[in-house]
Amino acid sequence: MRRLGLRARVTAAFAVGALLLSASMALVSYELTRRTLLDERERAVLRAAYYDAEVVRAGLDTENPDAGEALRTLDTGTSRRAVVYLNNDWYSRAADNGLTSAIPARMRELVSAGEPAVQRIRVDDQPVLLVGVPLSDSASFYEIASLRELEQTFQVLALALTAVAIMVAGSGAALGWYATRHGLRPLTAVADAAERIAAGDFTTRLAPDTDPDLTRLSTSFNRMVDELAQRIDRDRRFAADVSHELRSPLQTLAAAASVLARRRDNQDERTATAARLVADEIDRFQQLVNDLLNLARSDQPVHRESVDMVELARQSCRDRDLPETMVRLAVGTPGTWRVDRRRVAQVLTNLLDNAERYGAGPVAVRLSRAGDVGVVEVDDEGPGVPVEDRKSIFDRFVRGRAANYRGGGDGTGLGLALVAQHAAAHGGDASVSDRPEGGARFRITLPGSLS
Repeated sequence: MRRLGLRARVTAAFAVGALLLSASMALVSYELTRRTLLDERERAVLRAAYYDAEVVRAGLDTENPDAGEALRTLDTGTSRRAVVYLNNDWYSRAADNGLTSAIPARMRELVSAGEPAVQRIRVDDQPVLLVGVPLSDSASFYEIASLRELEQTFQVLALALTAVAIMVAGSGAALGWYATRHGLRPLTAVADAAERIAAGDFTTRLAPDTDPDLTRLSTSFNRMVDELAQRIDRDRRFAADVSHELRSPLQTLAAAASVLARRRDNQDERTATAARLVADEIDRFQQLVNDLLNLARSDQPVHRESVDMVELARQSCRDRDLPETMVRLAVGTPGTWRVDRRRVAQVLTNLLDNAERYGAGPVAVRLSRAGDVGVVEVDDEGPGVPVEDRKSIFDRFVRGRAANYRGGGDGTGLGLALVAQHAAAHGGDASVSDRPEGGARFRITLPGSLS
């Protein structure tokens, strides 16, 4: 399961926190409002019920009491209904419609015993407030007040508070997104600086006065970059110095080997074989020194310029007596790219050499695009590269397993490492896959070369 990013987690936390807070406040507000309105409504109904009960009591306090007539003198409006229980009979102003049967038996017992009672019940699935008032030993008065309007008010209030809670949660999410966006800006600056440094630009630094709270981070980061640049520079100078120092004795050895080679006819077979082996090893040693020098220079920033990639690829093929027709430019891909000419020429040289040495020879050099990314692909018709070797083959001094039985063992193990390093300097990468027709396909990406 993919883990959410920091911005998403903070935004979600703000949203959940705002939702919980707003929901809690909404519940408290709803409950307080509900209780207040119910209490006020109950007090009003009780006042009206006791007043009506006194009116009915007065109407029944006659020689010939008429409960119906007493009820008709009441002004109950449309929201209240009154009934009288007199001498075991029920009386009302209109048809019963099940009203008397809805009065709980326990409440009738209390009122008949002389105790007033109040209870909220439902009649015809509508909420009502029932008030019972004893009038005499044989008479009881009941008044039912509808709470439908109050219930509708509660529903509207609940919808309003829910909408407010949702809006508050959305506002919390927006606030969290805004806060993380601005709060993560320093980290974004650090990430951008790290990417530029990884691309070889060791002049990149963070401004220490951007944020007072991040001064320590900026200072530590800049100090780390200074130390890293100094260490890389020392390593580069060391490799370059060693390579330069090795060139002089190598040139002497090469001159001596050439003398031996010219006098090969005057040598016996064993001496001639030894001289040839010495000459081959000196050539390999010179190639290794040249690769080390290129590695020493590969950490420097790229110097982009407009380069005719088709002509550069064709020239690399001509230098190796390969047909120019193997260079293929994909439809829609411009021929001129903005790249470092020296680095890309080295990439093409090393890939073609690798294909000749280990891949039974190159068969195609493809130039294409993926957006503003230039793509260089070199195909060969060899046995390919095993999946387990496809990452390590671009490391320094690492040679694929197939190199042990393809084309001898005269490689230095630095050619593909240089290819990967030159691609990384452009912000791209190097990879290898299977060629559909058989063999290997080496792929180099050069971001920003077509923008």
